[in-house]
Amino acid sequence: MKPILLQGHERSITQIKYNREGDLLFTVAKDPIVNVWYSVNGERLGTYMGHTGAVWCVDADWDTKHVLTGSADNSCRLWDCETGKQLALLKTNSAVRTCGFDFGGNIIMFSTDKQMGYQCFVSFFDLRDPSQIDNNEPYMKIPCNDSKITSAVWGPLGECIIAGHESGELNQYSAKRSQPSVEGALSQGGGVYIKPWRINGASSRKERTSHRQKEQQRQRHRVKKSGEVLVNVKEHSRQINDIQLSRDMTMFVTASKDNTAKLFDSTTLEHQKTFRTERPVNSAALSPNYDHVVLGGGQEAMDVTTTSTRIGKFEARFFHLAFEEEFGRVKGHFGPINSVAFHPDGKRQADHLRSGV
Repeated sequence: MKPILLQGHERSITQIKYNREGDLLFTVAKDPIVNVWYSVNGERLGTYMGHTGAVWCVDADWDTKHVLTGSADNSCRLWDCETGKQLALLKTNSAVRTCGFDFGGNIIMFSTDKQMGYQCFVSFFDLRDPSQIDNNEPYMKIPCNDSKITSAVWGPLGECIIAGHESGELNQYSAKRSQPSVEGALSQGGGVYIKPWRINGASSRKERTSHRQKEQQRQRHRVKKSGEVLVNVKEHSRQINDIQLSRDMTMFVTASKDNTAKLFDSTTLEHQKTFRTERPVNSAALSPNYDHVVLGGGQEAMDVTTTSTRIGKFEARFFHLAFEEEFGRVKGHFGPINSVAFHPDGKRQADHLRSGV
């Protein structure tokens, strides 16, 4: 196995991500540069210049037309993938920690840090509505009071997001847009609405009242679910560093500072498997073809200079998905691995080797 070294950053990598086809690899780091590479030979295709701080997250939509990045310069930016042109700039009050496109590529979400007296929020923008981008007004904003979000991904069908917190909690937030009730639409629009109350030939007042109550209850339930926590679990004892979905989005794996990576069901957040190590796990990924999980991590960065590569445990470690047993390691790393990713064909794997590589 011959590795390909990609040298395009001056500081340590924060996230790497393949596009859906796997021909492009996007990398971001604690410097302001966003790089895109040809994955087949490691040639750098270009850079996206504009950020002025560390870039924490990156994502590409399903057809690789747009790229989304979030940075410590308190901004989330939308780019044209082919030309590198900045299409949108969304200003925030604190650093943007996570970001992502929904499956259709029409809605973006990003989370901000809890810092400088500002609260952690998850914001949702619909790219089909230019007014939201121009006015920097998301159609939905979810506050996170207790613990800031450290990693987040879209759930199945784009109906929810799955967020990992600094406290080790996992939350599933509803991402459905609330629909105004009939009464609210009438009060705002001033139109005339005639409800056909005749049901199966009956038009008694009792039946009309019962039908109206059911309709109002259904509307209230739908509005209430928008942006609220659907499922909450806490299987980790320390911060969740990374969340990555399986190819069919039915499962996801988490990486945590409590020295474990865990497998969960995407819909119910039911805990399935646990993969244990002797060091903090910074990132974990699921193979698209095989029952394999790769874990990356290592000793804390502040202690690396006083530790040899052998003691620091900087290897990428492979586990069997069902049996939870380690079966292989990839050595050669000179520091903690901050991000790992499988190529969509399942035959290649990318990770962080050392500062900027």
